[in-house]
Amino acid sequence: MSRQSSVAHPIVFVMAAGLGTRMKSETPKVLHRIAGRPMLHWVVTAARTAGADRVVAILGHKNELVKSALDASFGAGVVDVAIQPEQRGTGHAVQCALPSVQNEPDDRIVVILSGDAPLLASERIAELTAACAASPAGMALLSTVPPRPMPYGRLVRDAAGKLQKIVEHVDATEEQRKIEDTNAGFYAIKLGHLRKDLASLRADNAKGELYLTDLVAHAAERGGATSIDAPFTEVAGINDRVDLAGVEVAARRRINEAWMRTGVTMVDPASTYIDADVGPLGKDVWIAPNVALRGKTTIGDGVRIDIGSVLTDVTVAENTNIKPYSILTESKIGARAQIGPFSHCRPGSQLDEDVHLGNFVETKKTHLMAGAKANHLAYLGDASVGSKANVGAGVITCNYDGVGKYKTTIEAGAFIGSDSQLVAPVTIGRDAYVGSGTTVTKDVPRGSLALTRVKQVNVEGWADRFREAQAKRKQKGDGE
Repeated sequence: MSRQSSVAHPIVFVMAAGLGTRMKSETPKVLHRIAGRPMLHWVVTAARTAGADRVVAILGHKNELVKSALDASFGAGVVDVAIQPEQRGTGHAVQCALPSVQNEPDDRIVVILSGDAPLLASERIAELTAACAASPAGMALLSTVPPRPMPYGRLVRDAAGKLQKIVEHVDATEEQRKIEDTNAGFYAIKLGHLRKDLASLRADNAKGELYLTDLVAHAAERGGATSIDAPFTEVAGINDRVDLAGVEVAARRRINEAWMRTGVTMVDPASTYIDADVGPLGKDVWIAPNVALRGKTTIGDGVRIDIGSVLTDVTVAENTNIKPYSILTESKIGARAQIGPFSHCRPGSQLDEDVHLGNFVETKKTHLMAGAKANHLAYLGDASVGSKANVGAGVITCNYDGVGKYKTTIEAGAFIGSDSQLVAPVTIGRDAYVGSGTTVTKDVPRGSLALTRVKQVNVEGWADRFREAQAKRKQKGDGE
């Protein structure tokens, strides 16, 4: 393998074996989500974007659950897994990963990342890799200056500025703790050096662990590791729910700013919640406050999404208007549709171009074809609604009998009057009418009118006589 290709395509180890006890959760820490994506998956995605041809996740606590999540997101076996059976420090974690690269040559560059620091940019990983390749010691690391004193390892240099070692906070003297330049916990090192240096690690420290930071002292003997300054917001790790919330805010700010630069308008970015895997979002998309776009939602050009709407795994075509407080999940929306306010598209809903879905209309596994309308207070489940059909207020498809689900078909141009019940399985033919208040239990032929109303009876004078009788009863009661 050439020097150029080994630099461009490093091997990446991701340390993700920690217990995460401060999260106080049954969920492994690295599977807690940031903007809809597990924090470990942020790190893996950044590594792959940076050109890593192999990613090895070092797992421990609930490793089968973490591996399943990786396989589900990236494909089975795409991310290799090494197991750290017991927690004996960062150096031990990397020792556990070495067998997975036993056939790789010594000049390969290995980048070591932390699985609980999801905001590290892929550009920073590439920069770290290049610095390692250029370093006479064959090693580089990221350093950072925290915004407040924190228990991080300090970078100790000699008088000439050469990096001599990293001293962990618990082992540092008071003078060393005054050093502002701290270890961020990200490294790049040539595999040959890594193999040799790991074998010489000793647990002679306050915690009795094997520290990966001790590799820096070995690199000093070869001329000194190269350190690269990184913003603290990029390298900050997550230890508890407070950290999780802070990183969530930073991640969402980054996501929103990136989309606004592509032509998306956000009335209030601070109250706009867009998941990491959402996209693309088209030009001239307009998003009101308190909108959430989740999962793998995609939005076409010129779409308006008004206040309080939540879209999860939804495809929306161009120039559609989603009005306030509409909830759409696993659905497909065509061009120029009008949705809401207060519409609910449940999984399996498909609305073609120019469909109108109004206030308090709910759909589930239902296809509304071009120009169909259901403007008020309707439930359409397991249904097919033809082109330009009109569904009135209060209409429901009775699709469930307590055991099975059945389909309702409303063909093109049909008109369903208000407060009607369509008892599935049933078909309303093309251009047919269903009169208001009708319960349909059998197919309606094309162009027909279906009615099931009880004959109206008017009893003249009844209301006047009733009120007079009521008044006499009240007078009698008052007299007593």
